[in-house]
Amino acid sequence: MNPWRWPARIRLTAAFTVLMALVLLGVGFATVAHTRSSLDASITEALTYRLRDLQPIAATATPVLSGVSRDTGEQVLDPAGHLVAASPEVPDRSLLTSAELASARGGRLLVDHAAAGTLDGPVRIGAAPAGDGGRIAVVAVTLSDRDAAVADLRQELLIGFPLVLLAAALGAYLLAAAALRPVERMRARAATITAEAADRRLPVPATRDEISRLGSTFNDLLDRLHAALQRERQFVADASHELRTPLSLLTTELELALRRPRTERELTAALGSALEETGRLSRLAQDLLLLARADHADARHSEVAEVRPALEALLTRYRTALGEHEVILECAPELAVRADADDLVRAVANLIDNAVQHGRPPITITVRPTSTGALTVEVRDHGPGFDPGFLPHAFDRFTRADDARTSGGTGLGLAIVAALARRNGGRVAATNHPAGGTTITLALPAAPAPLPASG
Repeated sequence: MNPWRWPARIRLTAAFTVLMALVLLGVGFATVAHTRSSLDASITEALTYRLRDLQPIAATATPVLSGVSRDTGEQVLDPAGHLVAASPEVPDRSLLTSAELASARGGRLLVDHAAAGTLDGPVRIGAAPAGDGGRIAVVAVTLSDRDAAVADLRQELLIGFPLVLLAAALGAYLLAAAALRPVERMRARAATITAEAADRRLPVPATRDEISRLGSTFNDLLDRLHAALQRERQFVADASHELRTPLSLLTTELELALRRPRTERELTAALGSALEETGRLSRLAQDLLLLARADHADARHSEVAEVRPALEALLTRYRTALGEHEVILECAPELAVRADADDLVRAVANLIDNAVQHGRPPITITVRPTSTGALTVEVRDHGPGFDPGFLPHAFDRFTRADDARTSGGTGLGLAIVAALARRNGGRVAATNHPAGGTTITLALPAAPAPLPASG
């Protein structure tokens, strides 16, 4: 089975157990080595002290060695290596080889042998010159106690460390399970969130840790998705409502035209009414398509549009319909925005249409730069203004103010302006002017005016 497919708590426990086993193994080896080294140092120190005490005795004419303990043996050798005196533990022959004897004549010698007399092997032997006669004092100490102590310690570690490792693994599993329990609860809740139950949220633990922040972040994401879903549902419902009215009228007109024979004049009137409703449907479909494209388009910041030439061309047709002095443009010739020229013209045209339909002339269009690096286009009419409660929703789709200000239209004009502003990295706001009327401000990123083309 692939370990990467194990549950997270199992993988965490396995990784911790392996790491803990390596740590315990290292601690065990270090403990045994340190204990052996400490015992070796103690044995060597005791052997050195005993050898120092034996040297004056070995220098006497007839040294007498009665032995210190059954774990220690003593000898006195003449310069040729013959046995002068020995304790009962090592009575037979010299404990030193000829090479070791030569080394001992020159100074203190420490060597380990496998056995020595009746002492349990291995043994450590210390030798040193004794007096001026050339005699050699020899002390042998068994190392079996050291080896037994090290073996006992190793056996205890072999029994204790697996128990410690088992307890650590169990603790790691319980800790991992407790740490991942909030994640499992969030996963179970997330599995129940559907389009029909979009208001459910993940349970966030009270701890202020990474899991808590993850749950809060996902809940914020779910809030945004829920809000977007609600907007889309409302948009579909509003669009269906707006499409139902012209379609119903169109169907009624055609049914009436076909119910009985009609005169040419009646048929022409019916077709004209049907054409009017068809045009309304076409405009609504175009507006919806524009909104959909604007919502899914990236912000444009590379194109530069000169404001005054674009708006002068737009205002020509409004001045023809409303009068020369009913639409006023206040804009310096060198101003430019970093936005699509067609989007700029479409947005301002929608604002003027809104002012013409729901306000009163004159309509003033003022373009000015700001200290924040933006360029504002203010469109003001002199009508009754918006209801204060409607201002926060003025740019929502399919929203209308009171009937006196919303005769006709689909409620998409200002929503299209807001979408075009967002697509070009700008923003839009609506306020009621203190002197009367409504002022709608379109802010777009400012840009240096392009240089005139050379001849």
